[in-house]
Amino acid sequence: MATCLHAAGVSFAVLGQEESCTGDPARRMGNDYVFQILAGGAVETLNRYDMSSRTIVTACPHCFNTIGNEYGQLGGSFRIVHHSTYLAELVASGRLATLPEDAASSTGDHRPGSVTVHDSCYLARYNGVIAAPRDVLGAAGVELVEMDASGRNTFCCGAGGGRMWMEETRGTRINVERTRQVLETGASTVATACPFCMVMLSDGLAASDGGSAVAAMDISEVLAARLAATPPERQLPVV
Repeated sequence: MATCLHAAGVSFAVLGQEESCTGDPARRMGNDYVFQILAGGAVETLNRYDMSSRTIVTACPHCFNTIGNEYGQLGGSFRIVHHSTYLAELVASGRLATLPEDAASSTGDHRPGSVTVHDSCYLARYNGVIAAPRDVLGAAGVELVEMDASGRNTFCCGAGGGRMWMEETRGTRINVERTRQVLETGASTVATACPFCMVMLSDGLAASDGGSAVAAMDISEVLAARLAATPPERQLPVV
């Protein structure tokens, strides 16, 4: 993501050591006391900066939903956008140029193979962000292969509601079932826009026959690999 922001000439910074969990997992697991502590601390941290003219960009749909839809209850009114939407806007405005479909990237790779999209529940189902991830992948020139369960009808990766930290002892693990659906498409890559989903899909691929032939990538990684001009690596600026 930082590579794409640098390439587009975006002025940005990260919170560094001041950044903490938004509290989303605690609230979903029913521990609202811990959520109040974590969220209250995050709101206090953000309010120390002049956020009136700044936009928060997050690569996590859980953070996007919590900060955008729940922090207002705690005195935190912030302008926040998911990175899929922000990247799609940068591409549409011409600030991010990508390689022609038949051109090799700086790593020698040609046009990426077929890609299937896993929609995050908090992104697609809760907040209606469906087109943006596909617009980003389209800009990267991928061949998109959709799963039957996609968009608002997406199939959960199994991490939501705090279930990432729960052991399933009966039936088929949710991420294994979703991975089966990924493999059925025949795509060489599954792209997502959520770190929770990335963990679950990576684990599912590792545990599945044929999963080693499929890569799990964030949409920003797919786009960054096809940028016409890749900026030199640099240290992330901290506010």
